[in-house]
Amino acid sequence: MTDPETPDVPGSEPAETVASVAPALPDRLSTDPASPFYDEDLLTRGVGIKFKGVEKTNVEEYCVSEGWVRVSAGTARDRKGRPLTIKLQGPVEPYLRGAE
Repeated sequence: MTDPETPDVPGSEPAETVASVAPALPDRLSTDPASPFYDEDLLTRGVGIKFKGVEKTNVEEYCVSEGWVRVSAGTARDRKGRPLTIKLQGPVEPYLRGAE
């Protein structure tokens, strides 16, 4: 069964199959358990962030639609013991680490 509007490309799969294998990452995600954007299941699977084309390992929170990441500022802590963060603007590309 082929669709006359879409050409047959060897090795390609329908969009429904690809979407079911690789779940979409959320627009916004945080590593802080007190945040409403925290998702423990997703974080344990391993989420990587490319910011301006460079892999970042110290990202505390990201937002794809607004184009920013919050990265920890060294070892500095606030008075409640949480790391101080800096908000950087630019293109954000999240991905699952196992799906590289």
